[in-house]
Amino acid sequence: MNMIKNSRPVYGPQLRLSEEIDTTKYRQTGEDFYSKVVRIADALKDGSEHFEQFKDILRHMRFLPAGRVQNAMGAARQTTAYNCFVSGVIEDSMDSIMQRATEAAETMRRGGGIGYDFSRIRPRGDLIKSLESRSSGPVSFMGIFDSICQTIASSGHRRGAQMGVLRIDHPDIETFISAKQNSDKLTGFNISVGVTDEFMQHLKAKTPFSLKFEGRVYKEVDPVALWDAIMRSTWDYAEPGVLFIDRMNEMNNLNYIETISASNPCAEQPLPPFGACLLGSFNLVKYVDMVKQKFDWDQFKDDIRVVVRAMDNVVDRTIYPLEEQQAEAKSKRRMGLGITGLANAGEMFGKPYASDDFMVFMEQVMRDLRDTSYDASADLAKEKGPFPFWEWEAYSSSRFIQTLPEDIKHKIMTTGIRNSHLTSIAPTGTISLTADNVSSGIEPPFALFYDRTIEGFDGQSVERVEDYAYSLGIKGRTANEITAEDHVKVLSLASQYVDSAVSKTCNVGDDVEYEEFKDLHYNAWLNGCKGITTFRAAGKRYGILNEANDNEPKAEACFIDPDTGQKTCD
Repeated sequence: MNMIKNSRPVYGPQLRLSEEIDTTKYRQTGEDFYSKVVRIADALKDGSEHFEQFKDILRHMRFLPAGRVQNAMGAARQTTAYNCFVSGVIEDSMDSIMQRATEAAETMRRGGGIGYDFSRIRPRGDLIKSLESRSSGPVSFMGIFDSICQTIASSGHRRGAQMGVLRIDHPDIETFISAKQNSDKLTGFNISVGVTDEFMQHLKAKTPFSLKFEGRVYKEVDPVALWDAIMRSTWDYAEPGVLFIDRMNEMNNLNYIETISASNPCAEQPLPPFGACLLGSFNLVKYVDMVKQKFDWDQFKDDIRVVVRAMDNVVDRTIYPLEEQQAEAKSKRRMGLGITGLANAGEMFGKPYASDDFMVFMEQVMRDLRDTSYDASADLAKEKGPFPFWEWEAYSSSRFIQTLPEDIKHKIMTTGIRNSHLTSIAPTGTISLTADNVSSGIEPPFALFYDRTIEGFDGQSVERVEDYAYSLGIKGRTANEITAEDHVKVLSLASQYVDSAVSKTCNVGDDVEYEEFKDLHYNAWLNGCKGITTFRAAGKRYGILNEANDNEPKAEACFIDPDTGQKTCD
């Protein structure tokens, strides 16, 4: 384990890689870790006591705000603290498409990623009567947004992130499914199919399914063949992802005032038009006492209350790229609190990932996160007022709200609630690296270690980067050692306790057969998940980390050039 020693206090990143990432991505010029912590805590404080509480949480890295929060709050630069947004509605007109493209450019310029629903754009070849011409279809227009993303990235900002969604009943769905199989197309996009319950019922019954636009049926297709086309592409290229769009709306706390048709780029936040994604994750390894083999549940719950207050202040104290985004955020006050280091924390207790004991531990973590967040937000509503669209009868009809304990529901009925949504599981890749490479989100570690090549004045050197638990002498299960069923089991449990959604990649090993792979996605729907993303190392698409071909459990870090599609690795 390669650490910087004797150069700073014991808190903050200890790995050289973690220090480098934290410095380059999240600190202002000349800032050290502690100065960054003070800046963020001061920007989000409610009085001196809250400042000290939040500072202590950040200093010990028990809570890791999303990168945009760390980078923007209290800083002089004019960037937003929100990680991602969803575009306004893209209507079937050139004026609407170009307006949303202009808004996308401004949003990405301010540091935000964007999700889009392209389902309202008429299919390719459809007649445009006013021009006596034919439509080029939604996939073609996605190229405009892709070019903007590449342009913003090339102008010196971080690479933009985008999610493109098309409903499964759109007549161009087959073109959309294969849109990224050519590696030089739509490189600025993740893509996902918005799968409806209607389609899944047709798939179950094996009855013809209608592709339609604005009420007109264009053709009927075999749902089994269409599902197979999605699965084959995902099997080979890890895209498209699958969003169970009806379940997202059914479980949405605000389904009485909004309809969701898209998500943020990583799919942990299904959002309405102009919706904004405010994220942060509790670092579970920091609550583990390995000597006593205890998890500090009291500290965890106390920290949640402090963090809910701080993150609520982000809504009022950050800047927004667009006025519509500001209005949407302030009227609903969404946040997405999640967890990271789950796999490592379980391993530190001798609970292998996805084992029965691990699932019991995970369920308590998720239940405490949900219940304490909602309880804290109700207390905050009593002090500062509920979010403007709060209405008990409508709000309480959500299937998710009905899962809350009776005492918390009663409190919300009495006081209201400050934030419409409170929980979300993000991938946390970068912020987990800054915390000395803890396991990301609810994922198992991809590899126990990898070797990183560093270019220095004296030539190249190799730094070994170890998984957090592995650095403590604990050899946990890696992603490809987990069965497909266990991946879905973990995803399903998390989904029960999250009011937004869960970003989890179900890594599929080489021993998984194609039919089993298909069942993985179908079972995710049966088990109440809002979506699922899979990755198969033996597929035709490389991931960020790919296992090296030797007998050691290590990996190589790889980058895919967005312009050429070429893969380079450390």
